[in-house]
Amino acid sequence: MEEKNPIQVADRLFLVLETLASDGPIALADLSRQLALNKSTVHRLLCSLIYMGYVKQDTDTQKYDLSLKLLSLSNRLLSRMDILEVVRPHLKKLSEKTGETVHFVQLDGAEAVYIYKEESYQNSVRMVSKVGNRIPLYCSGVGKAMAADMDEEQIRRFWDASSIERLTPHTITEYSRFQEKIEEVRKKGYALDDEENELGVRCIAVSLPDYKGHARYAFSISAPAARMSDERIAQLAEIILKEKQEIQQNM
Repeated sequence: MEEKNPIQVADRLFLVLETLASDGPIALADLSRQLALNKSTVHRLLCSLIYMGYVKQDTDTQKYDLSLKLLSLSNRLLSRMDILEVVRPHLKKLSEKTGETVHFVQLDGAEAVYIYKEESYQNSVRMVSKVGNRIPLYCSGVGKAMAADMDEEQIRRFWDASSIERLTPHTITEYSRFQEKIEEVRKKGYALDDEENELGVRCIAVSLPDYKGHARYAFSISAPAARMSDERIAQLAEIILKEKQEIQQNM
């Protein structure tokens, strides 16, 4: 059975706010029709929201719209949000479930910075990465994952800012080939580091855009190539994509 808001007026106030956020400036009559409420009721709701500073009325068109007060509230919330507090439980779970090391990175220019690492103790092989270390975007799974969220101009900019080196025989050093890989990431939803940064290590990574949808974070599962067959990559892809979805629901 569907639950109802025990305070009907609160339910209606937020319905007005959500409608204005979705539709933009709107006349009283149109808003009343859309909400299926009489005009006098909607007018009282609007007057209350205007009094509290959440809604404004254009004196020329007489249409109603949201004020910037909601934006101010959301910015305060975002300023208090520690991204690591949100993702840490998920990264721990991901490491425990897969038995592998999980990294979380933040974009910084043409590089990614490790800001969290969840080491797996189920396997004897340890990753040499450390929190604070940097990794180039062009030759990493996390880098390609974030690049897939960028437009062509942004991608070209960080590529040109990178010192493109063939770190292993598998490192991609041609921009056209890199672009092909980015298109693959966009289709699949995840990126791979196929021993491109370090021989003997494969990674699967997904991006985690910030609240504005900009490429800013990514996380990955890393393991020795001997444990990362294509079959296992396919299994890990389902797990990491599901975890990304859960994190985004909590952000």
